[in-house]
Amino acid sequence: MKYVRILFAVALVFMVCSAFSFKKAKGEKAVYAFGVAASFNDTVVYFTAIQPLDSVELDKNGFLPKRDLYTYQLKNYLEYDLRCPDYTCMIYFSENKSKLEKEAAKVKGKYKKNKTIVLMPIDSEAFRFKKPEE
Repeated sequence: MKYVRILFAVALVFMVCSAFSFKKAKGEKAVYAFGVAASFNDTVVYFTAIQPLDSVELDKNGFLPKRDLYTYQLKNYLEYDLRCPDYTCMIYFSENKSKLEKEAAKVKGKYKKNKTIVLMPIDSEAFRFKKPEE
């Protein structure tokens, strides 16, 4: 009888803890982002694919916390891996992937209007945004 009570208590604690974790997972929304890098000295504009950001929530004002560190990740990738210095990097983010896809198409469309600019995609396997260290 003693073991049945212990087993029941452990099962009850497990159910209560898992119920809270499921509730939190449902409340979280995924945050998506893509980056664009342009230079005044070059005709190549780099852009990343839309990527889900790992373990990130927007703040109460709808801004991405530490968004400057995400742009520095892209800038460092361009400078050190692709050897492309002096690029200005921008990051676009949203919880709604379809809105972000429309924004990406709009940004690319502005660059495509200029026939001298070359759009260069950055491979998703080569570069991924990572959550900044706390």
